[in-house]
Amino acid sequence: MPSLATLQAFAATVESNDHVGAILKFYAPDARTQENDGAPRVGRDALAERERAVLASVAGVKTTRLGPLLLDGDYSAICWRFEFTGKDGSVRTMEEVAWQTWRGEQLIEERFFYDPHQMKR
Repeated sequence: MPSLATLQAFAATVESNDHVGAILKFYAPDARTQENDGAPRVGRDALAERERAVLASVAGVKTTRLGPLLLDGDYSAICWRFEFTGKDGSVRTMEEVAWQTWRGEQLIEERFFYDPHQMKR
């Protein structure tokens, strides 16, 4: 079970837009993520590399936490808003809920729930 301080530090790292740093610092080596009903991605290094690629595809991202951090034992949930600025200057906004499972102070599983149509607007 993570401490509230760990969850707060994780959220602060993501909100500072250090998404890759959050993965490297807080995810377990065998962590996995899954978007909606997509196939899981496994392994901290692979997850960090994927995040680097996503960030390289845009000019910038602004991350905002919406609402409180929810923590219950080994589980937490965070509601996020991401504003992606494309290299052409266009802005797309996406809101999602991240459902997380922790093993001690390390994130072992994170599932993202969002409406994929948000990114098409």
